[in-house]
Amino acid sequence: MQSVGIYEAKSRFSALIELVEQGEEVRITRHGKEVVRMLPVRRRPVISDEQIARELGQMDALHASIQPAGSSTVDRLRRTGRSNA
Repeated sequence: MQSVGIYEAKSRFSALIELVEQGEEVRITRHGKEVVRMLPVRRRPVISDEQIARELGQMDALHASIQPAGSSTVDRLRRTGRSNA
């Protein structure tokens, strides 16, 4: 990240745009306070397609391993809960 004042940004505008195109973030300040933040339009993804596929596969495996509770299980839990009360 690079931070420059307005005057410097005006005189180096083309060079700052090139930095942004290369993936750099540029902040323009006025009297030391940030007034503009230039970011590249396309950023590299935070997570890759492979990571997404792996996570989805793990979620599918987890869903497959979960057994739905049958009515007998629910009835048993109700009886147990009432007998402990």
